[in-house]
Amino acid sequence: MNDIVIFDTSVLIDNQGTAYHSERMADCPGRIRNSSVVLAELWRGATAASERRFVQALQESRPVLAPTTNNWFDSGQILATARDDRGFAAEKLRDLHFDVLIALTARSHGARLITSNRADFELIREYREFKLEVWEAARSLAR
Repeated sequence: MNDIVIFDTSVLIDNQGTAYHSERMADCPGRIRNSSVVLAELWRGATAASERRFVQALQESRPVLAPTTNNWFDSGQILATARDDRGFAAEKLRDLHFDVLIALTARSHGARLITSNRADFELIREYREFKLEVWEAARSLAR
């Protein structure tokens, strides 16, 4: 398999803290690419020097895919429709916006998006089809 793979923020954060996904990530078939949106989320949350080094290394490790102008427009339309369909408040729409952009970027490149955030990405998939693979979150094992 030579498809493109994008890891969502949820998988990368899980793996950084626990190495839970390390083996699976190493064995993942396909050309791994980074999402500029995922990197932005990681930079936003990186407070310790070790976290910033992790994000910097990740950013430099693979080519970065970014949302197109049309992805941005489409993301607004998807969120407006989701708001109308489900009555989402502005806070929920803000929470979803980066996930929508990640999904649309993956879709634009025919990439498979790997996440542990099942609920939000399956919701987005109701509005636009894209390749989605869900991995169990490390934190769910502690329950």
